[in-house]
Amino acid sequence: MKDIAKVVFVIIGTFIGAGFASGQEIYIFFFKYGINGLLGITISSLILGIIISKTLKIIKENNIQNYKEFLDIIINKKYNIKIKQHKNKKLTQFINIVVNTFILVTFFIMIAGFGTYFMQQFGLNQLIGSSILSLITYVILNTNVKGVVKANEIIVPILIISVIIIGLMNLNELPLLQIKNYLIPNNSPEFILEAILYASYNSILLIPVLITLNKYIKNKKQATIIGMISALIILIMSVLIFLLLTKVDVNIEKLEMPVVYVVSNMLKILEYVYGFIILGSIFTTTISLGVSFLQNTSKNKKSYTQIAIIMCITSVIVSKIGFSNLVNMLYPIFGYLGILQIYKILTKKYNIKIAQQNY
Repeated sequence: MKDIAKVVFVIIGTFIGAGFASGQEIYIFFFKYGINGLLGITISSLILGIIISKTLKIIKENNIQNYKEFLDIIINKKYNIKIKQHKNKKLTQFINIVVNTFILVTFFIMIAGFGTYFMQQFGLNQLIGSSILSLITYVILNTNVKGVVKANEIIVPILIISVIIIGLMNLNELPLLQIKNYLIPNNSPEFILEAILYASYNSILLIPVLITLNKYIKNKKQATIIGMISALIILIMSVLIFLLLTKVDVNIEKLEMPVVYVVSNMLKILEYVYGFIILGSIFTTTISLGVSFLQNTSKNKKSYTQIAIIMCITSVIVSKIGFSNLVNMLYPIFGYLGILQIYKILTKKYNIKIAQQNY
């Protein structure tokens, strides 16, 4: 159970980044659809649970060590170990580039979100907050996977409990009439597509991270349990965030972090508690994505360190674009690009074993 908990905490730590904890993601993908938005949350949580479970089974069955090997498995039906080239090599390379690009972009978004929080709450220059996280991240990344797992083990349980407590406090105070007003169904069927896109782009981030956790998975049963627990936690937290958004009494589109606004109006001390949630969520996602990107792109220890330095410096510069602008502009695009990967995972039989080799 200890290994299961470790994997679940890293999954949730990767999932609940700045976009989720701030309410931006739930607002963009679900809130506008009313009660259908809650149905969309349920659909996306279910899809994510299945993807997590099946991905872990594929990883364990084939002893996958990096993302390229994973793509080789899900895209190609058969391998000839005597031939170095395979018919879908270009497609594999394309998806690999897209995924690594998205991981890097989301890494930048997390750094920007950290700076945005300090700017919104304390009036500090955004570059100060971004630089602080960038420096801490670089230190943690040099500890590799073990440091990332340990950080998630400590921080994520606190984040989950805090979000649930604040969400339940809000639910207790929320007038039934106000809930009904926000849960008026939007008859547009687009909420189904939005649910798929939400699961899609999150899976792009999660799968490379899951590969780094291969050694913590003992068997397929554990993979199923991890998928179920992760889906349930994602569902509960997403619904609670959704209901927090119903208390926004200003133009929500003008808020970089709408949930922070709501919580600060509930009880002053909760503003500081949620501040920890935001910063902790950003931190855990940033380090998980950072180590994932580095393991996908670095060839040796020297290049690992060099790429880490470039990533962290560049992230501070890119953070000037703005947190909500990055989320609104890029997440839906990568959601569409991730649908192919979801299809391949869900239709792949995981009894296909290949000889370990370099293509």
